Amino acid sequence: MRPAAILLACILAPLPFLPAAPATAWDRQVRQGETLARTNCARCHAVGRIGKSPLRAAPPFRELHTRYPVEDLAEALTEGIRTGHPSMPEFRFDPDQAEDLIAYLKSLER
Repeated sequence: MRPAAILLACILAPLPFLPAAPATAWDRQVRQGETLARTNCARCHAVGRIGKSPLRAAPPFRELHTRYPVEDLAEALTEGIRTGHPSMPEFRFDPDQAEDLIAYLKSLER
């Protein structure tokens, strides 16, 4: 083996053992919001970046930001969403959950 290749191998060998960058608060919110969406909303809505909504009347979450600012959902999410598609059940989230869900919706705008 060439000396340069040995040196490169010695430099790169420890890299897989370096700790991953810590998740930011935003990353945690987005992950928690995605979990809420998949748990509570995926039965009717497409909650990911691709795919059709299982219920035609339920808009895909990735398109909600084109209809209105998703931040405007905060009050409705905490007080209880009573409107939406005809078969949508009423949901009521605590303020932290609403923030997490909104963070996830915002992450879909990219």
